Amino acid sequence: MQPGRKIYFLSDFHLGAPDAASSLVREKRITAFLDEAAKDAAEIILLGDLFDFWFEWKRAVPRGFTRLLGKLAELTDRGLPVHLFLGNHDMWIFDYVPGETGVTIHREPVERVIGGKRFLIGHGDGLGPGDHGYKFLKQVFRNPVCQWLFARLHPNFALWLGDFWSGRSRKKSYENDRQWLGADKEWLVQYCRERLAHEHLDYLVFGHRHLPIDLEVRPGSRYVNLGDWITWFTYAVFDGNELRLMKRNGDGPPGNDTVITGAPAGKP
Repeated sequence: MQPGRKIYFLSDFHLGAPDAASSLVREKRITAFLDEAAKDAAEIILLGDLFDFWFEWKRAVPRGFTRLLGKLAELTDRGLPVHLFLGNHDMWIFDYVPGETGVTIHREPVERVIGGKRFLIGHGDGLGPGDHGYKFLKQVFRNPVCQWLFARLHPNFALWLGDFWSGRSRKKSYENDRQWLGADKEWLVQYCRERLAHEHLDYLVFGHRHLPIDLEVRPGSRYVNLGDWITWFTYAVFDGNELRLMKRNGDGPPGNDTVITGAPAGKP
């Protein structure tokens, strides 16, 4: 990394939810942040669930989200690398989003060495013990035959159905998303412990959980969950030496934002 440059991590925008009006307000806030972050960014890494539901047909995509898609295209056109790790709500991004915006797509967690630090980066869905029902559904949703069959549905009906599924999923996990369950009940904490039993990683960075968490799982190894941009408006930034979890304060430069440590116990 060049001196003075930073890597920004964001996750879980869920654009489209709960309605078009509030989603648009959130989308404008996100694109304003990306403008600010781009001033000193070496990379921007998005950890999934940009949309509450997304599916690409060969000749059709969901309406809306033009501000975010346009901003991502603008950043990559300027030569800024943008990486997108697909989440459980936008796993059906295929070639349209990367083709139009220039982002690099990742479908699985990735290990990277950045500034001499070892990172594990991913969305976080389906990792750790439990959630067996979702793990089965994930295999179904990723199956090319099932994707082909879904693509046979008319987009009007398919998008209504997808929004219905996504809304149910969000409501089911809403309360858990707002409180810390304790390390022994947090699946991603248990997953981090399992990984760290076999190798050293400095930072394990995930989204999906919707709760901002910065927890030392083992000495010298931190699990960082990015929270979301529905309730918390949080992100992480790596300056080449240290990763910090931040909460947005207004729409000014990221340097004015608040550092978060530990695991929030309740509502924001």
